[in-house]
Amino acid sequence: MMGPVQQICDDCVAEAEALDGIVSDDGVDFDRPTPAPGWSIGDQISHLWFFDQRAHLALTDPEAFLADAETLLADSGAGTQASVQVGRSMVAEELCDAWRADRVRLIAAARDVDPTVRVRWYGPPMGARSFITARLMETWAHGQDIVDALGIGRAATDRLRHVAHIGVGARVFSYLANARPAPTHPVRVELRGPTADLWTWGPEEAADRVSGDALDFCLVVTQRRHLDDVTLVIDGAGAQEWMSIAQSFAGPPGPGRQPGQFER
Repeated sequence: MMGPVQQICDDCVAEAEALDGIVSDDGVDFDRPTPAPGWSIGDQISHLWFFDQRAHLALTDPEAFLADAETLLADSGAGTQASVQVGRSMVAEELCDAWRADRVRLIAAARDVDPTVRVRWYGPPMGARSFITARLMETWAHGQDIVDALGIGRAATDRLRHVAHIGVGARVFSYLANARPAPTHPVRVELRGPTADLWTWGPEEAADRVSGDALDFCLVVTQRRHLDDVTLVIDGAGAQEWMSIAQSFAGPPGPGRQPGQFER
C-alpha cells in the first residue's frame, strides 16, 4: 500500500509536469511580465528552481541548509531576490533543464526520507508530508501567475486538496504574519472539489464558516485572487477576518492581488 509521503510525491511530480508542459511551449516568452510585480515568467520558474534546490538541501543536509538559510534571512528580501536573479542569466531552455533536474533530485530525496522526521525550513520545522505538500502548493501558485500572464486557463485537479489543506493549516500563521493575535475560535471549511467531492476541515458545529469552490479558496489563500473576485460564502466575523489576510506561504505578508484585477 502506498504511504502518504509517496502519494504526495507523485502528486508533486504531476503538478510540476503540468506546469512544465505549459512553459515548454515554443511560443512562451520567458520575459513576459506576470501579475507578481517585477516578475517575469522566467522569474517564476527560477524561483521554483531555487527553492527546490533549498528543499533538497533541507532533506539531505540540514546543517548546510540552516547555514544557507541564515545567509538568506540576514537581509530581508534577499532570498526572494536571489531566487530570481539566478535565472536571469540563463536562456529559457537552460533554466527549464536545471529546474527539471533539481526537482527530480528533490523528489528522489523526499521518497527516501523518514516520514516521521521534522524538516527544517524558513519557518517552523514541518513533517515530511507537509514539507512536500508545501512544494506542490508553491508550484501550483506560481503556475497560476504564469497562466494568468499567458491569458490561458488550466484544468483544476484533485491536487487542489493539498493546496487547500496547507491554506487551512496556515490559518494561525496568517495572523502571526500580520502581527495579529492568534485566533482561538474554530472555523469550518467546506469546499467542493473539481470532481464534486466535498472536502471539509474544522468542527461541523463551528459558527464561523467558509464554503464554496475549492479553486476559489486556493486562489485566495495563495493570494492569487482578491477575496472580492471569488464566490466563496463566508459566515462570521472570524472567518471573514481570516480570509482577508489568509496566506499559505512562508514569509511576510504579500501584496496579493487587487479587487477587480481578474474577472470571476
